[in-house]
Amino acid sequence: MAWFTLLMMLLTCYIVVARYGFGVGSIALQESVLYLHAMVFMLGAAYTFKDDEHVRVDVFYREFSARKKAWVNIVGGLIFLLPFSGYTAYMSYDYVAASWRVMETSQEPGGLPFIYLLKTLIPLMMAMLIIQGIADILKNLGVVLQTNTSKEAL
Repeated sequence: MAWFTLLMMLLTCYIVVARYGFGVGSIALQESVLYLHAMVFMLGAAYTFKDDEHVRVDVFYREFSARKKAWVNIVGGLIFLLPFSGYTAYMSYDYVAASWRVMETSQEPGGLPFIYLLKTLIPLMMAMLIIQGIADILKNLGVVLQTNTSKEAL
């Protein structure tokens, strides 16, 4: 995803120089920056979650013990992440399927002909978040169980 970010930045610079320096524009290049941005966000979300780099309001969380943090992560995953991701994946199915049926393309002249591929990233992102959410819940269950076993051994 980092390479997509670099490519997005280089393309943006090229588009600006070409348009304002030489009076040449390209809808396809402008849309490719949007596609890259969508790919960075949607394909990088599960990885960001895996590395615990996602946005978190941790006013209280940062002071919690490892066991309390694990419980918060388990409950959050079960109550918020998995239901939201599952619902979004389910609701996006018809939206994406309709796009694939007509092989949806850009409405702009000279735009990219791959809207249906871009829309496919929505359920793909949700599937990756569900898989990562389950892995995170299991990891945090391990922390809770390890903490309980450690206390019993004392």
